[in-house]
Amino acid sequence: MAAVRFLLLLLLSSLSSSQSDDEQALLQLKKSFKRGNLDSWAPGSGPCKEKWLGVQCSGDSVVGLHLSGLQLAGQIDVQALLQIRGLKAVSFINNSFTGPIPEFNNLTALRAMYLSQNQFSGEIPRDFFYPMESLKKVWLNQNKFSGRIPDSLMQLPHLVELHLESNQFSGRIPRLNHPEVLTSLDLSGNKLQGPIPPSLSKFDARSFQGNDGLCGTILSKDCNESDQSDDNDDKPGSKIDQSDSTGASVPPAGKNQGSNANAVVIVIGSIAAVVLLVIAIVMAKRRRRDDEFSVLSKEPLKEEVLPVKVPEAQSTSTKRKPSESSRRSSSSKKGSSHGSKGGMSDLVMVNDEKGAFGMQDLMKAAAEVLGNGGLGSAYKAVMGNGLAVVVKRMKELNRLGKEAFVAEMKRIGKLRHPNVLTPLACHFKREEKLVVSEYMPKGSLLYVLHGDRGIIHSNLNWPTRLKIIKGIADGMGFIHAEFAAYEVPHGNLKSSNVLLNDNYEPLLSDFAFQPLTNPSFLPQGLFAYKSPEYLKTQQVSPKSDVYCLGILILEIITGKFPSQYLANGKGGIDIVHWVQIAIDEKQVADLIDPEISHGSSSIHQMVQLLQIGAACTENNPDQRLQLKEAIDKIHEVNP
Repeated sequence: MAAVRFLLLLLLSSLSSSQSDDEQALLQLKKSFKRGNLDSWAPGSGPCKEKWLGVQCSGDSVVGLHLSGLQLAGQIDVQALLQIRGLKAVSFINNSFTGPIPEFNNLTALRAMYLSQNQFSGEIPRDFFYPMESLKKVWLNQNKFSGRIPDSLMQLPHLVELHLESNQFSGRIPRLNHPEVLTSLDLSGNKLQGPIPPSLSKFDARSFQGNDGLCGTILSKDCNESDQSDDNDDKPGSKIDQSDSTGASVPPAGKNQGSNANAVVIVIGSIAAVVLLVIAIVMAKRRRRDDEFSVLSKEPLKEEVLPVKVPEAQSTSTKRKPSESSRRSSSSKKGSSHGSKGGMSDLVMVNDEKGAFGMQDLMKAAAEVLGNGGLGSAYKAVMGNGLAVVVKRMKELNRLGKEAFVAEMKRIGKLRHPNVLTPLACHFKREEKLVVSEYMPKGSLLYVLHGDRGIIHSNLNWPTRLKIIKGIADGMGFIHAEFAAYEVPHGNLKSSNVLLNDNYEPLLSDFAFQPLTNPSFLPQGLFAYKSPEYLKTQQVSPKSDVYCLGILILEIITGKFPSQYLANGKGGIDIVHWVQIAIDEKQVADLIDPEISHGSSSIHQMVQLLQIGAACTENNPDQRLQLKEAIDKIHEVNP
């Protein structure tokens, strides 16, 4: 019995010593900072017991530091951090640190290192990361690092996320040793050169843009022979290419014979390079325009006439009698036909909350291309009365005849719910259909989450994200009640189809289109058909919508772009598999977007939602949550 008491006393003494060590280490770290608000770090209070700002604990042990946006400056005392034995993650995002990268490579147990948005500079030693084999996440973006990307960084065996964008890294991209592990990569906005290694071929052009010297299939830019050659600096004994300051090859001394021919070849090669560059730019612009996610771009686009043509006779009469056209376009709230029967000018109003308008009003409005979605192209048009609308051209909504199509759209147009965006008008033509909805200035959730990691994204704090998730859940509950007889009531729930109003309230769009859509187009047009049950058995159900809801929840909480949204699965993160692994390893908190996790006292609620999202994305639909059960669980989470 005495021995038991002794062991217990020894254990308690050890725990107390560990707590004291962590506290002393953090106070030592605090002294190394020149400024910053860390008033809660007070001697004797205990970092875990009193929940010091930015300190994450597991029991009584410190496991993470998330000191983001605290205006910290000075030095980061790595020796102090070495005394925190359980430390697994450090984040100093958006502070004012300068100078070379701190000696974090002494912290060999680190799994995550976030140093984004500081003023760190200089070269990182090529062998810096060799001791850090546990590292999974490295974010060094938006600093002033220069020189080569360290080879040791690209050889980390467990590297999942790598963000080096907006620095001054130069030279070639080292080969990635474990491409099957890496799911998130951004090297954009540097000075990198040469071909993109085959090991990085699964990532799209956005990961490499802003590096004028890079080439390869991903960028639609051919590499010349010097680009394709191995990196000679890395191979002892290999010859170094001789070149002048312009980069053109210099003939070896004593070999002037044929120099004129060489000059001609160089000129022709230069012209060919310019032509290829122009072609690459055109192709890139075309792909960006046709890409579903081009809505991420908010730069002003060229204005053009809405690509819908009025029959010639109607166009002539319109020029003669503009006032009559104006009267017609505003006379009907029920969608009477404007112009010739069956012509392009008949627009059916299905929701008159924003007033009535006609095809002529759209024709006169300047149109702006927003992007190309799963069901068709989208355009923004601002009409003469100031109303801004989105016009979607949908060629595949051709399952029903005109009367049935219009009747279905009118049914959808009658719906009223604060989280559902009902269409305002529609147009039927055999070749294509138009669906007109109110334009939301904040854009889609897809854009706000992934399109700009700056001002817009920073508004997505934890209460806002929770509000968005609850609004999406409520909208889904309403849609499932209204269209309970449908095989899959929504059918196309994803972040590009969640619009946000000025108060960040979500509005669901593009729902209940399954019965209208050409059956052969459903698998590529509606996101519910990406669910595991359809991929395995070609069957969908209301549970397929639950799967889509789960993807959205995981996307909102982690801030990561799901690879499930992409047709080829290349790019983004397999968010379902990623979260499931973290749950199995009991590391769910590590997945939360640092924008909402740092310094937050609501980590538990965020983890709750991640677990709900995981339960909604179970591979077996029978094990997946019912929608009502999911909605109830979501509303139990409070900020």
